[in-house]
Amino acid sequence: MLVFAKQGLVFLAVPKTGTTAYAEALAPHASLVVRDPPELKHAPIWRYNRFFRPMLEKFAGEMETIAVVREPESWLGSWYRYRRRPFTRGKPVSTEQLGFDAFVQGYLSEPQPAWARVGSQSAFLAPRRNGTAADHVFRYEAPGSLLDFLEARLGVRPAPARRNVSPEAPLELAPTTRAALREVCAEDYALWEGSR
Repeated sequence: MLVFAKQGLVFLAVPKTGTTAYAEALAPHASLVVRDPPELKHAPIWRYNRFFRPMLEKFAGEMETIAVVREPESWLGSWYRYRRRPFTRGKPVSTEQLGFDAFVQGYLSEPQPAWARVGSQSAFLAPRRNGTAADHVFRYEAPGSLLDFLEARLGVRPAPARRNVSPEAPLELAPTTRAALREVCAEDYALWEGSR
């Protein structure tokens, strides 16, 4: 999470959407950079609303929030590849012995296996009853809109380098799995389709 107090802007770090690269590029311009622990770095709207928003608004005034979202199948592909890294070997979250289709089927099942518990982008950005929501949502796949926005608001156009990139792996889905993903994750697709 990045806070730009003078500009009244908070950049929420939705996991697997390139926010590590943006944080690195924008940290010198931010008033506050939350890097660790992951539960704070990747604070969803509900956690931001409960813990960060009251403090920030008390000392810096009203804040707007921005976030990046990724096409849901691609987002799950990033999680799948991330959990294939050697540091997960032998752990319940490892996807090393799984194909991508099996991973997505696990994600769609109830209850989800440990290796498929990655949350959802729509839950991460679910608006709160008091109206706290992501004011500006940008597509991971179309970074120009976000860069234009940041340049207009911050007076600087960041040049994020690729960071935290997982090794390549085949990301093939059976047509029935893809159809089930679109049905079960309709809110995630709507969120992504409605972003800029």
